This record gives sequence, structure tokens and C-alpha cells, in this order.
Amino acid sequence: MKNILILADGSIAKHFIEWLSRKRVSENKYTVVSYTSHTIPEKMGAHITHFELDPTSYAKMQHIMSEVRYSEIFIVMDDIEDARYSLKNIRLIDASVRVMFLNNWDDHEIARDEENVTVIDRDEILAAHLYDHLPNVPVIAQNVGLGRGEIMEVHVPFGSTYAFRHVGSILQRKWKIAAIYRDEKQIIPTNATMIRPNDTLLILGKPIVLDGIYKTINKRIGLFPEPFGKDLYLILDFRHDQENALIYLKECMYLLEKLEDKSLVIRIIYPNNFALIEELKSYESENLTVFVCYDEKDIKSLIEFDIQEHDIGLVLNSISTFEAEDLKVTLYDLRKIVYLFGDKLLYNVKECIVLMDENEKMESISSTAFDISESLNLELTLADFDPEGEFESKKIIIEHYETLSHIFNMEIDIIQKIANPIRELSVREDILQIAPFERALNEDNIFNFVSTRVQDFLLTTKRHPKLLVPFALGEL
Repeated sequence: MKNILILADGSIAKHFIEWLSRKRVSENKYTVVSYTSHTIPEKMGAHITHFELDPTSYAKMQHIMSEVRYSEIFIVMDDIEDARYSLKNIRLIDASVRVMFLNNWDDHEIARDEENVTVIDRDEILAAHLYDHLPNVPVIAQNVGLGRGEIMEVHVPFGSTYAFRHVGSILQRKWKIAAIYRDEKQIIPTNATMIRPNDTLLILGKPIVLDGIYKTINKRIGLFPEPFGKDLYLILDFRHDQENALIYLKECMYLLEKLEDKSLVIRIIYPNNFALIEELKSYESENLTVFVCYDEKDIKSLIEFDIQEHDIGLVLNSISTFEAEDLKVTLYDLRKIVYLFGDKLLYNVKECIVLMDENEKMESISSTAFDISESLNLELTLADFDPEGEFESKKIIIEHYETLSHIFNMEIDIIQKIANPIRELSVREDILQIAPFERALNEDNIFNFVSTRVQDFLLTTKRHPKLLVPFALGEL
């Protein structure tokens, strides 16, 4: 049992004591001292004892505090001088007891230098509460955990890229969806729980991460490459990319023109052509920076540092560079979107195509597929080329993409055809292939030569450019 002493006067004190009466905590016992009974509500719980006397009187307070050992004392008073005298007397009687002091006035210095005193600013609390009710402002838990925004409540608007997605399809690195509130009910989500418009998500994580997640949930598509990061990163390995370096740069600059408020960072590794480096550097501008690495010892750590330092969301490189230096594994572990250059140039592409795969993977990459299609003004095709004609199992995927098509008001072409997907892709022109970014892309396998899985052949052809999108399955 904890004993708590409250020195009360005024309207806020009365409401505080009413809360204590309604929200009873069985482990707490309260003693209230006030000038008159007007501060006390008509109905008061048996766990509250009231003394009608002067809370500023040193003698009377010493008598009360000598009878009971109080773990905390609350000073909630209307008059500033009464509050000061009360605090002074409490400190004379017991300098170690913890005091909660309500600053009911526009005085930012009051009680600030006192030890074991927590000052609660009325005006700050009211201003913060009003601010929380503004549109486009996240509600954070201010009195839970660290109180710095590591617990946040986010409303899912209609048209959000998180709507109609399963929790397990959403990448949750350094943050977590802890609960979903729907129709005044709490849902503890599993990977199979679908998020719906007008849901409220309770999310946990680092405040800076949650700020980004909040913006992503509340904005519709058009933010590519978010939520994987903001800017673009071109890796040029001069062992493989010298011949096409300027072509790759111009494709990246085309992307910069199409995407809003993005920057491009170029990292040159294994440099051995200084004339080419100078030519690349001539393109530097406010949103385009070129870095050269002359140390060949730890390329992996350097790339990891660049990506984290510059908030990279999209990494662009050739297939040869992607497969060298374990870069493929590094980018997979960092969960970044990867663009692989093809023989067909990006500014000539007219269509994005997604080949159907496992349901969860298709759902996880769907928002990115719509986003890049809209950003580059490309047609979007969802294709099921199945040699066996097993189309029934793909109904869930089709329904998901059709739902997003209606939400984002974007057309999507859905094709189901009994055909070999590898052959179908090879005859199509001017496409950007969008696929899940799997760890086991193109791993050597004796059965690959008879496989019809597109993933087994993604890196064997450079004909079409490809966009590899990280996906979430299970707990990552």
C-alpha cells in the first residue's frame, strides 16, 4: 500500500480527485488537504481521506506527515504563493520525499531548481493535447516508456499503401505493429491480419523511424522508393561498368527528373580510368554527388555506410556488379530496392510487368509496383504464365491487385495464359520486370535447366531492366 498526499485547491484539483474516485487503484491510499470542502467531489471513494485545513501551515502539515509516511506528494493549487509556501514547508519537513508540482501559471522558473520535484506545466500539456488533434499530426505516448515518441498511434486513411495489406507483408525493421484498433475493438495482429482503411495502428520503435512510417502510412503512392529509403545510389564498378558508365548515369538522371525531391549518390569502386571519373564528376550538382573509393580492402562496409548515411532507398547497378563482391547478399540484408540495368534503356520502357509468384510475396511488392508505374507513367501488367494452367490458386493475388487498382485509380492489365514464363518474357519489348528480391536468386542448381521459375533466370539475361523489391514473410 502506497500513501499519497495531495494539497488541493481549485478546479483542476477537484477534477483530479474525481479521477481518483472513479479510477480506483487498490494499492494506493490518498490523503487530501484543502482549505474547504468545495474542492472535494460529492462522492468520494473510501480510499480517500480528507482534511479541511490550511495546506500552507507548516505546523499542520508537520503533524499530518508525522503520522503517515508518504511516498509521493502532489501540490495542485490555484494560488502561486500558496503553492510556493506549501512546497517550502514540505521541503523543510522532508527533503527527500518525491513531489509532483503543478505549474498552474506562466512561470517557467518555479520549482525548477528543487531536488526530487517534478514540475508539470499546465499550459504545455494543454498545448500539446490541442496539437495532437490537428490533422496530419501523429499521436505519441507522452507518459509511457521514454515519452519521446517511441510509441505512436497512426490512423490508416483510405488510399494508404498500407490498406488491404497483411501485417506479415510489411517490412518492420526497427519498428513493430503492436496492435490494431477497429470498430472500437483491439486486435493483436498476426502475420495473417489484414490492415483496413480507418484502422488505427499502435506502433513501437525508434522515434525517428516512426516519424518516417507515419508519413508513409498517411501518404498515397508517389513516394518511390519510400518506405525503403529516400534517395538513389548508383554503384559503378570500373572492372565491369566503364563502357556503359555514362549510359547508366543518364538513366539515373532520367529517374531524378521523374521522382520528386530526390538526390543521386554515385559511388565508383575499383577506379582505373581518371578521364572517365572527371567526365562523371562534371555532372555533379546540388542533387548529384560523385564519390570515388581508392581503397579496395573493405568495399562492403563502405557501401553499407553510404546507404545508411545518405538514406538510400534505391540502389542501381549492372548485373555484373550486383553479382560481384557479395553485393547481392549485402543489399538483400539491407532490404533495399535494387534496379538492374538492361540492354533496353529505362527511358524507352513503356510497361511494368509483375509475374505472379507466392501470394505473400506478390502482396508485399504490390505497392512498389503501383508506385513506380505511376511515377514513370508506365502501364502495369500482372501476368500469370503457367505451363500447367493452375490459375485457381492465384485468385487472392488478383483480388489484391484489383483492389489497389481501384484505390489508386490506376489501370492494371491482368493476363492468365498457359505458357512458359521465360519464353513469354523473352519476346516482350520495352518492359521493366518487377520481382521479389530473394536471397537465392540464380543460385547454381542442377535442376535450373528444366526450371520455369523466373527467379532462376533473372540474372542470366540482360535484355530487360529489372526492379527487385524486398518482401516480408514471417518475422524478419
